[in-house]
Amino acid sequence: MKTDDILKEEIEKWSKKIGTELENIESYGTKGREFLDNIKAYVSDSAHFLQNGDLVRSFEAIIWAWAWLEIGKDLEFLKTEYVDIKQIRNIKTTR
Repeated sequence: MKTDDILKEEIEKWSKKIGTELENIESYGTKGREFLDNIKAYVSDSAHFLQNGDLVRSFEAIIWAWAWLEIGKDLEFLKTEYVDIKQIRNIKTTR
């Protein structure tokens, strides 16, 4: 597999993952909003670079977005809320 193919595959994978995270994210306070704004900017930059064929910068931008997300969660400026499907299934079966 060629390097360009690998980069495209990784960019797509991480873009999808961060997209899911951003659908379920909550920010806390001014710092949380700043972190979220930076994450979204890096995601946008990644898409821009990908569209222009600059795969290295696209990959770097999506990885930076992921880094900001993880740091924001570690510092508790951001929190990801997920629905527990097992809990939903239990509620449906007990009714």
